[in-house]
Amino acid sequence: MIATTSTTNQFDSLIAFAHRDHNRHQVASADGILECVGETPLVRLRRYLDDSSIELHAKLEAANPGGSAKDRPALQMLVHALNTGDVRRGHTVVESSSGNMGIGLAQACRFHGLKFICVVDPHAQPQNLAIMRALGAKVIRIEKPVNGSYLAARLERVQELLRKIPNSYWPNQYANRQNPIAHYEGTIREIDAATGGDLDYLFIATSSTGTAQGCRDYLQHHHRSTKVIAVDANGSVLFGGSPGKRLIPGIGAGHLPALARDQTFDDVVRVSDIDCVVGCRRAASREAMLVGGSAGGVLEVIRSMESELRGKRCVAILHDSGTRYLDTVFNDHWVESALGVTPDVVLAKMSAPALSLHGAA
Repeated sequence: MIATTSTTNQFDSLIAFAHRDHNRHQVASADGILECVGETPLVRLRRYLDDSSIELHAKLEAANPGGSAKDRPALQMLVHALNTGDVRRGHTVVESSSGNMGIGLAQACRFHGLKFICVVDPHAQPQNLAIMRALGAKVIRIEKPVNGSYLAARLERVQELLRKIPNSYWPNQYANRQNPIAHYEGTIREIDAATGGDLDYLFIATSSTGTAQGCRDYLQHHHRSTKVIAVDANGSVLFGGSPGKRLIPGIGAGHLPALARDQTFDDVVRVSDIDCVVGCRRAASREAMLVGGSAGGVLEVIRSMESELRGKRCVAILHDSGTRYLDTVFNDHWVESALGVTPDVVLAKMSAPALSLHGAA
Protein backbone atom coordinates (compact mmCIF):
# COMPACT_ATOMS: atom_id res chain seq x y z
CA MET A 1 0.00 0.00 0.00
CA ILE A 2 2.88 2.35 0.83
CA ALA A 3 4.68 1.51 -2.41
CA THR A 4 1.51 2.11 -4.42
CA THR A 5 0.98 5.48 -2.78
CA SER A 6 4.60 6.47 -3.41
CA THR A 7 4.38 5.53 -7.08
CA THR A 8 1.13 7.44 -7.48
CA ASN A 9 2.61 10.54 -5.85
CA GLN A 10 5.68 10.38 -8.14
CA PHE A 11 3.46 10.04 -11.20
CA ASP A 12 1.31 12.98 -10.10
CA SER A 13 4.46 15.08 -9.53
CA LEU A 14 5.76 14.32 -13.02
CA ILE A 15 2.41 15.27 -14.58
CA ALA A 16 2.36 18.53 -12.58
CA PHE A 17 5.95 19.34 -13.60
CA ALA A 18 5.28 18.67 -17.28
CA HIS A 19 2.12 20.78 -17.15
CA ARG A 20 3.95 23.62 -15.45
CA ASP A 21 6.88 23.45 -17.91
CA HIS A 22 4.49 23.45 -20.88
CA ASN A 23 2.73 26.56 -19.66
CA ARG A 24 5.78 28.52 -18.52
CA HIS A 25 6.68 31.74 -20.30
CA GLN A 26 9.58 31.17 -22.69
CA VAL A 27 12.64 33.15 -21.65
CA ALA A 28 14.24 35.37 -24.29
CA SER A 29 17.75 34.07 -23.68
CA ALA A 30 20.78 33.55 -25.91
CA ASP A 31 21.68 29.90 -26.39
CA GLY A 32 25.27 30.17 -25.24
CA ILE A 33 27.70 33.06 -25.07
CA LEU A 34 28.58 33.02 -28.78
CA GLU A 35 25.02 33.96 -29.70
CA CYS A 36 25.76 37.30 -28.03
CA VAL A 37 28.29 38.24 -30.72
CA GLY A 38 26.96 41.15 -32.77
CA GLU A 39 24.04 43.57 -32.44
CA THR A 40 26.30 46.00 -30.58
CA PRO A 41 24.93 49.45 -29.66
CA LEU A 42 25.19 52.57 -31.75
CA VAL A 43 25.64 55.61 -29.49
CA ARG A 44 25.29 59.32 -30.35
CA LEU A 45 28.33 61.35 -29.31
CA ARG A 46 27.31 64.97 -28.74
CA ARG A 47 30.33 66.22 -26.81
CA TYR A 48 33.46 64.89 -28.48
CA LEU A 49 33.41 67.36 -31.39
CA ASP A 50 33.25 71.15 -31.11
CA ASP A 51 30.97 71.50 -34.15
CA SER A 52 27.44 70.54 -33.06
CA SER A 53 26.22 70.38 -36.68
CA ILE A 54 28.06 67.08 -37.17
CA GLU A 55 25.95 64.07 -36.26
CA LEU A 56 28.46 61.58 -34.85
CA HIS A 57 27.57 58.05 -33.77
CA ALA A 58 29.88 55.36 -32.37
CA LYS A 59 29.48 51.62 -32.96
CA LEU A 60 30.60 50.15 -29.65
CA GLU A 61 32.21 46.83 -30.56
CA ALA A 62 33.46 46.44 -27.00
CA ALA A 63 29.92 45.21 -26.23
CA ASN A 64 30.71 41.90 -27.92
CA PRO A 65 31.22 39.15 -25.29
CA GLY A 66 34.95 38.91 -25.96
CA GLY A 67 35.21 42.69 -25.82
CA SER A 68 36.04 43.68 -29.40
CA ALA A 69 35.07 43.74 -33.08
CA LYS A 70 37.35 40.72 -33.59
CA ASP A 71 34.73 38.48 -31.98
CA ARG A 72 32.80 38.63 -35.25
CA PRO A 73 35.46 37.26 -37.64
CA ALA A 74 36.80 34.89 -34.99
CA LEU A 75 33.40 33.22 -34.73
CA GLN A 76 32.76 33.40 -38.49
CA MET A 77 36.08 31.80 -39.41
CA LEU A 78 35.82 29.07 -36.80
CA VAL A 79 32.23 28.09 -37.58
CA HIS A 80 33.03 28.03 -41.30
CA ALA A 81 36.01 25.75 -40.63
CA LEU A 82 33.86 23.44 -38.49
CA ASN A 83 31.15 23.31 -41.15
CA THR A 84 33.63 22.49 -43.92
CA GLY A 85 35.42 19.87 -41.81
CA ASP A 86 38.73 21.75 -41.85
CA VAL A 87 38.74 21.56 -38.07
CA ARG A 88 37.09 19.10 -35.68
CA ARG A 89 36.52 18.84 -31.94
CA GLY A 90 39.82 18.14 -30.21
CA HIS A 91 41.93 19.79 -32.94
CA THR A 92 44.32 22.67 -32.26
CA VAL A 93 43.75 26.13 -33.69
CA VAL A 94 46.86 28.32 -34.09
CA GLU A 95 46.72 32.04 -34.85
CA SER A 96 48.82 35.21 -34.67
CA SER A 97 47.24 38.17 -32.91
CA SER A 98 48.00 41.49 -31.27
CA GLY A 99 45.34 40.62 -28.70
CA ASN A 100 41.69 40.99 -29.64
CA MET A 101 41.50 38.27 -32.31
CA GLY A 102 43.25 35.99 -29.85
CA ILE A 103 40.56 36.61 -27.25
CA GLY A 104 37.76 36.07 -29.77
CA LEU A 105 39.29 32.78 -30.93
CA ALA A 106 40.08 31.66 -27.37
CA GLN A 107 36.43 32.06 -26.43
CA ALA A 108 35.08 30.40 -29.58
CA CYS A 109 37.56 27.53 -29.33
CA ARG A 110 36.78 26.89 -25.67
CA PHE A 111 33.05 26.84 -26.45
CA HIS A 112 33.49 24.35 -29.30
CA GLY A 113 35.96 22.07 -27.51
CA LEU A 114 39.07 23.08 -29.48
CA LYS A 115 42.59 23.73 -28.27
CA PHE A 116 43.99 27.17 -29.05
CA ILE A 117 47.51 28.56 -29.31
CA CYS A 118 48.00 32.29 -29.83
CA VAL A 119 51.30 33.77 -31.01
CA VAL A 120 51.79 37.35 -29.81
CA ASP A 121 54.60 39.92 -29.62
CA PRO A 122 55.85 42.37 -26.94
CA HIS A 123 53.22 44.98 -27.88
CA ALA A 124 50.33 42.76 -26.77
CA GLN A 125 48.52 44.12 -23.71
CA PRO A 126 49.20 41.99 -20.56
CA GLN A 127 45.49 42.02 -19.71
CA ASN A 128 44.62 40.55 -23.11
CA LEU A 129 47.09 37.73 -22.58
CA ALA A 130 45.59 37.04 -19.15
CA ILE A 131 42.10 36.87 -20.66
CA MET A 132 43.26 34.39 -23.31
CA ARG A 133 44.88 32.19 -20.69
CA ALA A 134 41.77 32.34 -18.51
CA LEU A 135 39.82 30.99 -21.50
CA GLY A 136 42.23 28.06 -21.82
CA ALA A 137 44.55 29.37 -24.54
CA LYS A 138 48.27 28.74 -24.65
CA VAL A 139 50.11 32.00 -25.35
CA ILE A 140 53.50 32.04 -27.10
CA ARG A 141 55.32 35.36 -27.26
CA ILE A 142 58.03 36.04 -29.83
CA GLU A 143 60.67 38.53 -28.74
CA LYS A 144 62.45 39.61 -31.93
CA PRO A 145 61.05 41.00 -35.20
CA VAL A 146 61.88 39.53 -38.60
CA ASN A 147 63.14 42.17 -41.04
CA GLY A 148 61.84 44.80 -38.63
CA SER A 149 58.34 43.30 -38.46
CA TYR A 150 56.83 41.61 -35.42
CA LEU A 151 53.93 40.41 -37.56
CA ALA A 152 56.34 38.60 -39.89
CA ALA A 153 57.97 36.99 -36.86
CA ARG A 154 54.60 35.91 -35.47
CA LEU A 155 53.60 34.35 -38.79
CA GLU A 156 56.91 32.52 -38.99
CA ARG A 157 56.28 30.97 -35.58
CA VAL A 158 52.71 30.02 -36.58
CA GLN A 159 54.12 28.05 -39.53
CA GLU A 160 56.57 26.26 -37.22
CA LEU A 161 53.75 25.24 -34.89
CA LEU A 162 51.56 24.00 -37.75
CA ARG A 163 54.38 21.73 -38.92
CA LYS A 164 54.94 20.32 -35.43
CA ILE A 165 51.38 19.88 -34.13
CA PRO A 166 49.16 17.12 -35.57
CA ASN A 167 45.58 18.12 -36.44
CA SER A 168 46.41 21.82 -36.25
CA TYR A 169 44.56 24.53 -38.16
CA TRP A 170 45.38 28.15 -39.00
CA PRO A 171 42.34 30.43 -39.54
CA ASN A 172 44.70 33.02 -41.07
CA GLN A 173 42.79 36.19 -40.32
CA TYR A 174 45.12 38.03 -42.70
CA ALA A 175 43.87 36.20 -45.82
CA ASN A 176 40.63 34.47 -44.80
CA ARG A 177 37.65 35.85 -46.73
CA GLN A 178 35.41 34.98 -43.78
CA ASN A 179 37.01 37.95 -42.00
CA PRO A 180 35.42 40.67 -44.16
CA ILE A 181 32.30 38.53 -44.66
CA ALA A 182 31.68 38.67 -40.89
CA HIS A 183 31.52 42.46 -41.08
CA TYR A 184 29.56 42.45 -44.34
CA GLU A 185 26.88 40.26 -42.77
CA GLY A 186 27.05 41.81 -39.31
CA THR A 187 28.69 45.13 -38.45
CA ILE A 188 27.72 47.24 -41.45
CA ARG A 189 24.33 45.57 -41.89
CA GLU A 190 23.50 46.66 -38.33
CA ILE A 191 24.75 50.20 -38.98
CA ASP A 192 22.84 50.40 -42.26
CA ALA A 193 19.62 49.28 -40.58
CA ALA A 194 20.06 51.75 -37.72
CA THR A 195 20.66 54.69 -40.07
CA GLY A 196 18.12 53.64 -42.67
CA GLY A 197 20.93 53.63 -45.23
CA ASP A 198 21.35 57.38 -44.78
CA LEU A 199 24.99 57.76 -43.78
CA ASP A 200 27.55 60.21 -45.15
CA TYR A 201 30.83 58.95 -43.66
CA LEU A 202 32.09 55.75 -42.05
CA PHE A 203 35.44 55.78 -40.18
CA ILE A 204 37.29 52.51 -39.52
CA ALA A 205 40.70 51.65 -38.06
CA THR A 206 42.63 49.19 -40.25
CA SER A 207 45.05 46.34 -39.61
CA SER A 208 44.08 43.24 -41.61
CA THR A 209 41.53 45.56 -43.35
CA GLY A 210 38.80 42.94 -42.86
CA THR A 211 36.38 45.33 -41.15
CA ALA A 212 36.88 48.10 -43.69
CA GLN A 213 36.56 45.74 -46.65
CA GLY A 214 33.38 44.11 -45.43
CA CYS A 215 31.77 47.47 -44.73
CA ARG A 216 32.87 49.03 -48.03
CA ASP A 217 31.66 46.05 -50.07
CA TYR A 218 28.25 46.06 -48.40
CA LEU A 219 27.80 49.79 -48.99
CA GLN A 220 28.81 49.48 -52.63
CA HIS A 221 26.60 46.47 -53.27
CA HIS A 222 23.64 48.32 -51.77
CA HIS A 223 24.39 51.47 -53.77
CA ARG A 224 25.02 53.68 -50.74
CA SER A 225 26.88 56.96 -51.26
CA THR A 226 28.70 56.64 -47.92
CA LYS A 227 32.40 57.54 -47.95
CA VAL A 228 34.58 55.01 -46.15
CA ILE A 229 37.63 56.52 -44.43
CA ALA A 230 40.37 54.06 -43.47
CA VAL A 231 42.38 55.10 -40.42
CA ASP A 232 45.93 53.75 -40.47
CA ALA A 233 48.97 54.25 -38.24
CA ASN A 234 52.15 56.16 -38.92
CA GLY A 235 54.80 53.49 -39.45
CA SER A 236 52.32 51.05 -41.04
CA VAL A 237 53.07 49.45 -44.43
CA LEU A 238 49.39 49.40 -45.40
CA PHE A 239 48.38 51.46 -48.46
CA GLY A 240 51.98 51.92 -49.54
CA GLY A 241 53.18 53.27 -46.21
CA SER A 242 56.74 53.06 -44.91
CA PRO A 243 57.53 50.81 -41.92
CA GLY A 244 58.28 52.49 -38.63
CA LYS A 245 57.94 52.17 -34.87
CA ARG A 246 54.37 51.71 -33.59
CA LEU A 247 53.33 50.95 -30.01
CA ILE A 248 49.52 51.03 -30.11
CA PRO A 249 48.22 47.55 -31.06
CA GLY A 250 45.22 46.94 -33.29
CA ILE A 251 45.95 49.59 -35.90
CA GLY A 252 48.36 49.42 -38.82
CA ALA A 253 50.63 46.56 -39.89
CA GLY A 254 54.36 45.99 -40.19
CA HIS A 255 53.89 43.26 -42.81
CA LEU A 256 51.37 43.53 -45.65
CA PRO A 257 48.50 41.06 -45.06
CA ALA A 258 47.13 39.24 -48.10
CA LEU A 259 43.68 40.73 -47.49
CA ALA A 260 45.08 44.24 -47.67
CA ARG A 261 46.71 43.98 -51.07
CA ASP A 262 45.35 46.41 -53.66
CA GLN A 263 42.61 47.61 -51.29
CA THR A 264 41.38 51.17 -51.78
CA PHE A 265 39.00 53.37 -49.82
CA ASP A 266 37.67 56.89 -50.25
CA ASP A 267 40.48 58.23 -48.11
CA VAL A 268 43.27 56.97 -45.86
CA VAL A 269 44.33 59.06 -42.88
CA ARG A 270 47.29 58.16 -40.69
CA VAL A 271 47.58 58.79 -36.97
CA SER A 272 50.46 58.69 -34.51
CA ASP A 273 50.52 56.81 -31.22
CA ILE A 274 50.07 60.09 -29.36
CA ASP A 275 47.04 60.96 -31.52
CA CYS A 276 45.47 57.71 -30.30
CA VAL A 277 46.26 58.59 -26.69
CA VAL A 278 44.74 62.06 -27.06
CA GLY A 279 41.57 60.63 -28.62
CA CYS A 280 41.16 58.11 -25.81
CA ARG A 281 41.69 60.76 -23.14
CA ARG A 282 39.30 63.22 -24.85
CA ALA A 283 36.58 60.54 -25.14
CA ALA A 284 36.93 59.80 -21.43
CA SER A 285 36.85 63.49 -20.52
CA ARG A 286 34.01 64.60 -22.80
CA GLU A 287 31.87 61.49 -23.30
CA ALA A 288 32.63 59.48 -20.12
CA MET A 289 33.67 56.61 -22.38
CA LEU A 290 36.78 54.44 -22.11
CA VAL A 291 37.72 53.52 -25.67
CA GLY A 292 40.69 51.53 -26.96
CA GLY A 293 43.81 52.84 -28.67
CA SER A 294 42.68 52.49 -32.28
CA ALA A 295 39.31 54.04 -31.40
CA GLY A 296 41.10 57.10 -30.05
CA GLY A 297 42.86 57.45 -33.39
CA VAL A 298 39.60 57.14 -35.31
CA LEU A 299 37.93 59.83 -33.20
CA GLU A 300 40.86 62.20 -33.68
CA VAL A 301 40.69 61.75 -37.46
CA ILE A 302 37.05 62.77 -37.34
CA ARG A 303 37.91 65.79 -35.19
CA SER A 304 40.63 66.79 -37.67
CA MET A 305 38.02 66.81 -40.46
CA GLU A 306 35.37 68.91 -38.69
CA SER A 307 35.41 71.61 -41.37
CA GLU A 308 34.68 68.98 -44.05
CA LEU A 309 32.00 67.22 -42.01
CA ARG A 310 29.70 70.12 -41.14
CA GLY A 311 26.08 69.00 -41.39
CA LYS A 312 27.09 65.40 -42.12
CA ARG A 313 26.08 62.13 -40.46
CA CYS A 314 29.09 60.04 -39.44
CA VAL A 315 29.63 56.66 -37.80
CA ALA A 316 32.89 55.63 -36.14
CA ILE A 317 33.48 51.93 -35.52
CA LEU A 318 35.25 51.73 -32.16
CA HIS A 319 36.92 48.35 -32.02
CA ASP A 320 37.45 47.82 -28.30
CA SER A 321 37.39 49.26 -24.79
CA GLY A 322 39.88 51.41 -22.96
CA THR A 323 39.71 49.07 -19.98
CA ARG A 324 42.38 47.01 -21.74
CA TYR A 325 44.68 50.02 -22.06
CA LEU A 326 44.73 51.26 -18.47
CA ASP A 327 48.44 50.43 -18.11
CA THR A 328 49.40 52.14 -21.38
CA VAL A 329 47.19 54.72 -23.07
CA PHE A 330 45.66 55.88 -19.78
CA ASN A 331 48.89 55.66 -17.79
CA ASP A 332 50.82 58.96 -17.64
CA HIS A 333 54.08 57.21 -16.78
CA TRP A 334 53.83 54.88 -19.81
CA VAL A 335 52.91 57.71 -22.17
CA GLU A 336 55.86 59.79 -21.02
CA SER A 337 58.42 56.96 -20.99
CA ALA A 338 57.26 55.20 -24.19
CA LEU A 339 56.11 58.16 -26.28
CA GLY A 340 58.10 61.00 -24.73
CA VAL A 341 55.02 63.14 -24.07
CA THR A 342 54.33 64.69 -20.67
CA PRO A 343 50.86 64.78 -19.07
CA ASP A 344 50.69 68.57 -19.57
CA VAL A 345 51.30 68.19 -23.31
CA VAL A 346 48.67 65.44 -23.59
CA LEU A 347 46.17 67.70 -21.82
CA ALA A 348 47.01 70.60 -24.13
CA LYS A 349 46.61 68.41 -27.23
CA MET A 350 43.12 67.40 -26.10
CA SER A 351 41.98 70.98 -26.74
CA ALA A 352 44.33 71.86 -29.59
CA PRO A 353 43.54 71.12 -33.27
CA ALA A 354 43.51 67.38 -33.92
CA LEU A 355 46.45 65.61 -35.63
CA SER A 356 49.71 67.33 -36.38
CA LEU A 357 49.38 66.16 -39.98
CA HIS A 358 46.18 65.28 -41.82
CA GLY A 359 45.73 64.10 -45.33
CA ALA A 360 45.45 61.16 -47.66
CA ALA A 361 48.30 58.66 -47.61
